[in-house]
Amino acid sequence: MLDWTDSNCRQFHRRLSQHALLYTEMVTSAALVRGGATHLLRFEPDEHPVALQLGGSDPTELAQATRMGADVGYDEINLNVGCPSDRVQSGCFGAVLMKTPELVGECLAAMKAASDVEVTVKCRIGVDDQHPEEALPALLDAARAAGIRRVTVHARKAWLQGLSPKENREIPPLDYDLVARMIAAYPELSISVNGGIATLDEAEALLARGFDGVMIGRAAYHTPLDVLGAADRRIFGTDRPDADPFEIAEDLTAIVEAHLARGGRLIGVTRHFLGLFAGMTGARFWRRALSEMPNGTADDYRALVAGLMERRAA
Repeated sequence: MLDWTDSNCRQFHRRLSQHALLYTEMVTSAALVRGGATHLLRFEPDEHPVALQLGGSDPTELAQATRMGADVGYDEINLNVGCPSDRVQSGCFGAVLMKTPELVGECLAAMKAASDVEVTVKCRIGVDDQHPEEALPALLDAARAAGIRRVTVHARKAWLQGLSPKENREIPPLDYDLVARMIAAYPELSISVNGGIATLDEAEALLARGFDGVMIGRAAYHTPLDVLGAADRRIFGTDRPDADPFEIAEDLTAIVEAHLARGGRLIGVTRHFLGLFAGMTGARFWRRALSEMPNGTADDYRALVAGLMERRAA
């Protein structure tokens, strides 16, 4: 979710669900430790629970980045061993690390020793010509030996040569059954599943199969109300009313104002809101209006919300 799940996005999603665990976009340990890019760690208190997702392959550097994340208050530090993008491969981290589970174990052990904050890992079932029945257990063995207790598995292989990152999210077949077999093989691990999950119905079905959790990425971004708006009631069993998109749109004014006060452009925050009314009457009006005022003001946004409320009343 590089360039997608920034702090503005997470604040929006938190208004839809109080309990879903939110993740940052992947931040490289090199950017934090050698590049001094500490601004990438910024988050707001109302984003909790929130996990920092790190990319890297140097145990010492990842340990230092973990300490930095823990010091600013993240609830979890996650090592990404699943991203197949070209810039990730060139840096020798992400999905390419599936080829070196021993190194992944060293990285995780170093991260775990660096702070008391929980360290987790997200991986694929394999890459390129690996056999998933061998590659996934090898990764899980390394994680378990490092003292890791929570793992999220994207239930697809990643082809590092020949497929684009987008194709790697769609073309390799899903193998939920393989991941499900890992639940029995590794009872001491909490195993969540990721990949191809677009609705709460699908999430509930996977949880019923015995998965400890479900991670949803792009569907939560593009249709956030459908995925997150009823999650507290349906997944977490609370009596919190399902999110009302009109009330959410009004509440988002505070995020808009804060973003503009930091010198940002309106489109830099409202781009995350485009899918709020997906599938509903008024969705096209909402998307078009947001897209047509990239350099607007907070007053412009308030006027849009006011117009939305008038359309609702009509």
